[in-house]
Amino acid sequence: MGAVNVQIIEGNPHLRSLLGWHLQQAGHHVHQSADLHQAREVFLVRQPNLVILDSELPDGDGVEFCRWLRQQQQAMILMLSARTTEPDIVEGLRAGADDYLTKPFGMQEFLARVEALTRRTRLASPPAYLDYGDLKIDLVHRRVRFKGELIELTPQEFSLLYVLAQTGGAPLSRQDLLQRAWPDAIDNPRTVDTHVLSLRKKVELDPRQPNLIQTVRNVGYRLNLEILNASLPPQNGQTNGSQRKAAARVGERMVMSDRRI
Repeated sequence: MGAVNVQIIEGNPHLRSLLGWHLQQAGHHVHQSADLHQAREVFLVRQPNLVILDSELPDGDGVEFCRWLRQQQQAMILMLSARTTEPDIVEGLRAGADDYLTKPFGMQEFLARVEALTRRTRLASPPAYLDYGDLKIDLVHRRVRFKGELIELTPQEFSLLYVLAQTGGAPLSRQDLLQRAWPDAIDNPRTVDTHVLSLRKKVELDPRQPNLIQTVRNVGYRLNLEILNASLPPQNGQTNGSQRKAAARVGERMVMSDRRI
């Protein structure tokens, strides 16, 4: 099977090491996390294609973390659990797991399920970057180019911009941005304003009159994709009006392509 980027989130160090060894032997790139606090940081930095997630972790509920992973819309999830009742399995699948494997399990079955999920990952892999004309977001290396220039962003700024881009121009409240960009890392929604301000200084022509990251009154913020899409090159002699409509459809398709089955 083809190699993929795998994150193992498992509280049992012996099982975690064993699974990691077998996955590495199968040719995969493996990152291991022992708890949820560590798992979030690793996930955001490494951007895995597949997450192996234990349902019960030392510092929290793996099922709840699964819901957060599903919001990120960029990885397949195989949940491992000692909970074997039908309601437990249903809860895990409804939380966003793509497959559910009860403990104890055989290594051959585990690898077969991983292989099945990696096939789906290759068929529905997210784009390597998002292209909105003047704004290009590299999802692999977590880099951003604006008007052809590389913009140095902090991890928090990159996550904020990425979440705004994923919505396709729809506004998000401060609370939504907080939960999607930095869950459990920041507990004050008003901190979002500080990061928006610093991000505007790097991507706005005039940060005092921003037109890229717009404030939506009584809601929060949105990314103004219209001005970005307008910078895409014309296709087949389209007029400016039809060009903007086509560019908007391109943006929608790219956002949809980053979703999971």
